[in-house]
Amino acid sequence: MNKNIFFGVEILLDKIKMQTKDKEEVKVKPPENPPLFWTEISNSVSHRFHFHPDGQLSTKLLDDSRSVIHRTVDSFLSKFFPSGYPYSVSEGYLRYTQFRALQHMTSAALSVLSTQSLLFAAGLRPTPAQATAVSWILKDGMQHVGKLICSNLGARMDSEPKSWRILADVLYDLGTGLEVLSPMCPHLFLEVAGLGNFAKGMAVVAARATRLPIYSSFAKEGNLSDLFAKGEAISTLFNVVGLGAGIFLASTVCSSMQGKLVVGPVLSVLHVYSVVEEMRAAPVNTLNPQRTAMIVADFLKAGKISSPADLRYREDLLFTGRLIEDAGNVKVGRALRKVVKPSKLRELKEIFPEEKFLLCPGSKWVDMVLENNATGEDALRGWLVAAYAAQIERSSHEPSASALQEAYDKMNDVFSPFLSELQAKGWHTDRFLDGTGSRFAW
Repeated sequence: MNKNIFFGVEILLDKIKMQTKDKEEVKVKPPENPPLFWTEISNSVSHRFHFHPDGQLSTKLLDDSRSVIHRTVDSFLSKFFPSGYPYSVSEGYLRYTQFRALQHMTSAALSVLSTQSLLFAAGLRPTPAQATAVSWILKDGMQHVGKLICSNLGARMDSEPKSWRILADVLYDLGTGLEVLSPMCPHLFLEVAGLGNFAKGMAVVAARATRLPIYSSFAKEGNLSDLFAKGEAISTLFNVVGLGAGIFLASTVCSSMQGKLVVGPVLSVLHVYSVVEEMRAAPVNTLNPQRTAMIVADFLKAGKISSPADLRYREDLLFTGRLIEDAGNVKVGRALRKVVKPSKLRELKEIFPEEKFLLCPGSKWVDMVLENNATGEDALRGWLVAAYAAQIERSSHEPSASALQEAYDKMNDVFSPFLSELQAKGWHTDRFLDGTGSRFAW
């Protein structure tokens, strides 16, 4: 009987040891599917996303506990100061901006006084002149509203300066056309002239914002200031010539409204045609989605690296977001949560463990999502992988996952010489200008 008790106690101790060991193993063993976190940054707003092990997606707005004053200041800085301020600008930018604001405020006040005085000098009586001056000033105020609205589109102008430059001149001609037609409806002077000035205000901002990227594309020896100065000299000279031509037309052919309705559209067509040819001639050397796709397509088809000058006449200035089949039909800039399913996120992360991009093949195109600090080199790497994967799938009909892995290895073999030759051709690969595309951060 004592033996039975001894054996029973021994069995009980063994069970306790086994249970303790199992608990320790459970504590040490990591979960098979740890939760995934990432942050998406779009239009200066950050959200944190969380994929739970059960496949549920939760989202949280970051910094949602900020005070109203803090949010107002941040909103003001995002609209009126460069992205990343104060770290993205040199010392003295704030003081420069303060006095620039004072300069424009005093200039605008003086222009109101001068407009009123000119209308008085034209022979208008004080009372109607005062009303006319107010209408004229309100009309000019609409131009400033247009400028403010267009100033929020700066990132898109960086990505597609040629298209926005053409749009600027179309808007300017539209605004001018409304001003030309204003005598036909004098009772609606403020509405028609104000709308025209609104369009012209947007045009002025777009034209000025895209001027620097265009001039930069021609500066081979760091002579940007000289190029800018000489360009302004040519503009000034031919503006004076145009003013003379306009005075001549106004006193002859266009002295009547019928003449203006004939000559105006002709001049407008010539104007837009001229700016289209200007933009086609400019070899912009920054990487955006369209130019990156064209570079990759040329490399895969012909094994050559196209220079900015090679691509300038092939860029689509109207449909800038078109997909290019030879470059893998890549679409960039969509939000991560919209393109990647929870079940595929871990798989894609394992294929590209150290990369700053994720590729998610779809039925019609391949979505590429970039990390917040991804450069042009990262975008090129992702684009090459997508293009090689499309080639592999067409030739061998491999599953997308294995095709991506094979394409990734192939990209790594060719990327170093590819990048070196690309930079030698004059391309700037330190940034990728995707407009207002959404990015993420783990």
